Amino acid sequence: MNDNQHTSLSFSLQFFVYAPPDEVMELLLNPEFIKDWSGEDSVVEKKVGGKFMMFDGWVEGKILKITADELAYTWKPSGWNKETAASEVNYKLVAVEHRTEVMIKHTNFPNEEEMESHKKGWEEHFFEPIGEYLANRNL
Repeated sequence: MNDNQHTSLSFSLQFFVYAPPDEVMELLLNPEFIKDWSGEDSVVEKKVGGKFMMFDGWVEGKILKITADELAYTWKPSGWNKETAASEVNYKLVAVEHRTEVMIKHTNFPNEEEMESHKKGWEEHFFEPIGEYLANRNL
């Protein structure tokens, strides 16, 4: 398999978060909030070209796009080979009544196994913890 073939390894997911889009964006970008819902440290420089690091350094990247309702960054877990290209995460936030629809497109996986693992990971390590954090915050 040559390098161009794995660019097609991607998926799109959709989650609903019970908060307005501006709050959801803060949950994705503000290191204090990320620590609250993930329990781990992060670094986010909120500008295009800014550094991105989450889960105590497990994943790193650079911010590619940042607007009120869109966010994109490169995503490269520490376990991937140095030669492996980073994948890319794109978020689109849409207000829907009392919640936000979060559409994620995660592209450029090095292999099927990483793609499947990340598909589960978004739910287990991002959106379930964010949902629990918001539910507990509103008690």
